[in-house]
Amino acid sequence: VEVAVVGGGDSAMEEALFLAKFASKVTIIHRRDEFRASKIMVRRALAHDKIEVLWNTTVEDVLGESQVEGLTLRNVLTGEVTEFKTGGLFLAIGHKPNTDLFQDQLELDDVGYIVYPGTGTATSVEGVFAAGDVADHTYRQAITAAGSGCMAAIDAERWLAEQE
Repeated sequence: VEVAVVGGGDSAMEEALFLAKFASKVTIIHRRDEFRASKIMVRRALAHDKIEVLWNTTVEDVLGESQVEGLTLRNVLTGEVTEFKTGGLFLAIGHKPNTDLFQDQLELDDVGYIVYPGTGTATSVEGVFAAGDVADHTYRQAITAAGSGCMAAIDAERWLAEQE
């Protein structure tokens, strides 16, 4: 099956390289004419014989009723709209944690992730614990978020027991 990956950063390159193990073809769709990804990741992706790139292109619509059958694409330079046949769509268009509401309350790093100053899931504010993608630079997967949620629950339970 042929699939498409939307994005231009390291996450998109990693996703494309991983999917190339299983897909007959992977097309990276990127809205600009160069990638933001590290040079080594770009080199690996562009050198792979199953990976192609559509530059200066955005996804306008996903086609198909019960499954992905294709995409409506727009060339951002010419405005030309085309249909693109694909059996899968993977979005890797950046990860900014949704932590703005904690800006002046919890310690955040320069990208906006919640900082764990010590061990475990405790934040910079006593009695506040964080879990999932708001504190995870690396994995950002549902299963790791669930695991860190369990860790935060255990940390919170222990903290509450100490307060009695």
